[in-house]
Amino acid sequence: MSWIYLLLAGLFEIAFALGLKHTEGFTRLWPSLGTAAAAAVSLYLLTLALRTIPVGTAYAIWTGVGACGVALMGIVLLGESASPARLACIGLIVAGVIGLKLASPA
Repeated sequence: MSWIYLLLAGLFEIAFALGLKHTEGFTRLWPSLGTAAAAAVSLYLLTLALRTIPVGTAYAIWTGVGACGVALMGIVLLGESASPARLACIGLIVAGVIGLKLASPA
């Protein structure tokens, strides 16, 4: 169950990071509240995952899921660059996340 919590925490991390763009410096109420809620849920789910997953592994995977997800959503939703170098770097992060999962005792 901890790995599901960690995956969900990563998805809420993506929502949090993408939401920051729409808050306009936290001057817009509803996007700001949604962004803060996504951050709170993400951190809560991360704490649940930390019950059985080592902190170094969980944190690295959480940030990796968030970083890759935001980069990919930036490409898909915001028209950001999808250069081969950028995609290769995203692939390296994914490989690291998979490696951490496979090497984790939990």
